[in-house]
Amino acid sequence: MGEQPIFSTRAHVFQIDPSTKKNWVPTSKHAVTVSYFFDNTRNVYRIICLDGSKAIINSTITPNMTFTKTSQKFGQWADSRANTVYGLGFSSESSLAKFAEKFAEFKEAARLAKEKSQEKMELTSTPSQHPQGGAVKRNVLSANKPGKKKESIPGDLLSPLTPESINGTDDGRVTPQHAEPRAEPSQNALAFSHSSSNVNKHWEAELAALKGNNAKLTAALLESTANVKQWKQQLAAYQEEAERLHKRVTELECVSGQTTVIKSQKTELNQTIEELESALRAKEEELESLKEEVESANEFQFQKDSLTQKLQDTESANRALEARLGDLEQRMQSDQRERDAFRESLRSLLELLDGKLFELTELRDALGKLVESS
Repeated sequence: MGEQPIFSTRAHVFQIDPSTKKNWVPTSKHAVTVSYFFDNTRNVYRIICLDGSKAIINSTITPNMTFTKTSQKFGQWADSRANTVYGLGFSSESSLAKFAEKFAEFKEAARLAKEKSQEKMELTSTPSQHPQGGAVKRNVLSANKPGKKKESIPGDLLSPLTPESINGTDDGRVTPQHAEPRAEPSQNALAFSHSSSNVNKHWEAELAALKGNNAKLTAALLESTANVKQWKQQLAAYQEEAERLHKRVTELECVSGQTTVIKSQKTELNQTIEELESALRAKEEELESLKEEVESANEFQFQKDSLTQKLQDTESANRALEARLGDLEQRMQSDQRERDAFRESLRSLLELLDGKLFELTELRDALGKLVESS
């Protein structure tokens, strides 16, 4: 990886509400690690914060950024690329001061890196426009100077030949001694014409090379002009961004005046949150007890179902027993009637027997009297 962590701390992370641009929205439920990273490949500094696998801060430090301490333990900065304002709540003033110190240090480093990159761009674009153009001018001047010499040399060599040839033809005083000097200048003229043709070819080749260099320089000039236009556009965009950030800073300064109210509201919200958490714990305990009661009610329902089944079985058995009891009562009633009838018959038999016994007694008494009388 090109990035390396430089400095890390822990803080609560907030972002400005995009709808109201005034209230803070917490992006982390608890304190998380906030780190400065340096990217070797792009030579930039970044602030990165991860909450689990989610990146809640990914801000590249630029020279026009400003970290502002709005309270003893809270600081913020605006990121135009992310179109948001980040806020960090620290546990101590020393942590906030250390983070602000590192922010200023890395901001200055980012500014120096930007200036170096701009210087490199200027160095790479400037030589293509000026030094090579100077070389072209020097080559053109050198090409013009030898050209003048070469043009003057044939004129100088040919000008002596013309009077001599004229004098030779007009005067008629031609001697063999004068013929030899005439042959030597003609040979020199041929040699010089041959060398001048070579020189012309050389200068034609050099002129073609100069034309090629000129075309390259023209393309580089057009490219640099386009780069200048692009840099002007970027400068205008940076100026607009600076104005927007100035306005944002003014707004944030107005908002920072409400920190006391925000602190009191935060204290009240913390108390409300604690009360709600305690109420939530109570509700959770009540829910657990209700779950236990539901489980016990389910057990009771199961027992009730089993007892209901047993009761139904018992009722069916009771009905069977009642039916048997009715049969037995009927049988007992019939037996009672039979016993009553049997008693009546025995009573009548006893009465009859008593009458017979009485008659037998009278008969005995009569017989006894009869025996006594006889």
